[in-house]
Amino acid sequence: QVQLVESGGGLVQPGGSLRLSCAASGSTYGIETMGWYRQAPGKQRESVATITTGGSATYAESVKGRFTISAGNAKTTVHLQMNSLKPEDTAVYYCIAKTWVNRWYWGQGTQVTVSS
Repeated sequence: QVQLVESGGGLVQPGGSLRLSCAASGSTYGIETMGWYRQAPGKQRESVATITTGGSATYAESVKGRFTISAGNAKTTVHLQMNSLKPEDTAVYYCIAKTWVNRWYWGQGTQVTVSS
């Protein structure tokens, strides 16, 4: 089992920045990918950014150039630096971890609200 704990959400004005962090614990040796998904009210959950233990990152088109994902040295933490935030970035952001055998784990979610 893998446990994920997120931090860093909150309220920010359009154009502002936030940094989300996620720490994994438990059976972390099997993790192959960590990342972030989000779900806005009335919308489907979508992938925002992911990073593999090898350092390969992928981003949703809507956040490219604004968000940066990074992993800690131990590959059990992941961060999402979000710049130039827009109201449409408002959502609950979930940390995910995927193992080499394609088992998925989800964090409890952290609210990000972009509003003036």
